[in-house]
Amino acid sequence: MHPARELEGQVALITGGGRGIGRLIARELADAGMRVAVAARSADQVAATAQEIDGLAVTADVSKREDVEAMVATVERELGPIDLLVNNAGIGPSRTLPWEEEPADWWRVFEINVLGAYLCSRAVLRGMVERGRGRIVNMGSGASYLPLGAPSAYGASKAALGRFGELLARQVSEFGIAVFVISPGLVRTEMTEPFGDDAPWTPPELAPRLVRVLASGRADRLAGRYLHAEHDDVEALIERADEIEQRDLNAIRLQR
Repeated sequence: MHPARELEGQVALITGGGRGIGRLIARELADAGMRVAVAARSADQVAATAQEIDGLAVTADVSKREDVEAMVATVERELGPIDLLVNNAGIGPSRTLPWEEEPADWWRVFEINVLGAYLCSRAVLRGMVERGRGRIVNMGSGASYLPLGAPSAYGASKAALGRFGELLARQVSEFGIAVFVISPGLVRTEMTEPFGDDAPWTPPELAPRLVRVLASGRADRLAGRYLHAEHDDVEALIERADEIEQRDLNAIRLQR
């Protein structure tokens, strides 16, 4: 059980916060007492989420540097310094065969899923470094390492995002900043709806609960690790932090 409103007064920015997992995370963090900003390209969706949680709605395309920098400036002006960034904005897999897909459409997946996470991280990190604190959560996916026939752009983009998150975690740890890569599992959203009723759906509340724990700072020693909302017990991982570091667990590695 979480203590009531244990994150009172902290500020969170969630990209892709207008629907799906992002919207659920926004609700969870607001319930914990955070002042929450939600951002996406769809103004009506972020407005609806913000109204529901008494938060801030920002319209932005995370693949555009000018949009991202304006978004972060708006959030900091309206709510205060950003304590937590959740890089949740993403676009899903195309079902078009790679040799039939337009190269610009294939690359667009990287622009949102990878470049977007980099631009948002870059924009908040300057302030976090100055303050000596902050947390970033990148929304990974099992498609980054499971050979399940996921379309090439989506799986490859999530693999890149995972490696970016791990490397960034190492670069910023000396500044008091923790970066995480999580998988929400297979949550039923507009993006995943085509999988149908028989898919092994993950309970939608698990990823928001995991983000809430990460925002608390109790799991900072797990920074850079790959954390699965359904298959990992984060409380157990926190207790095993020494072992996880020593054995390099919860990491995607080449084995021979």
